[in-house]
Amino acid sequence: MKYFELTKEEEEILKAVEAGEFKRVKNFEQVKKDVIEAAKNTIHKSKNINLRLTERDLQKLKAKAIEEGLPYQTLAASILHKYTNQ
Repeated sequence: MKYFELTKEEEEILKAVEAGEFKRVKNFEQVKKDVIEAAKNTIHKSKNINLRLTERDLQKLKAKAIEEGLPYQTLAASILHKYTNQ
C-alpha cells in the first residue's frame, strides 16, 4: 500500500473515522449515488488549455476540420481523446 503525507485536517478526520465518531446518514444509498454523480460530472468537465502548434500544423488541422465538417478545436479534442483512450 502506498502511503501519503496527510495534512493536519486530514489527520483529524482519519482519527475521527477510526474512533467511530461518524454515523451513516439515513438515506445513505441516495447520498452515495448523488456523490458519485457529482464526481463523474467533475471528472468530465472540459478544461481550457493552451497548446503551441506550428503554423503549418494548425492550417492542416483547420483544413481537415473543414473536410470533416467540425470546428478545428472539436477535431483536436477528438484526436487527443482517441489517443489517450487507446
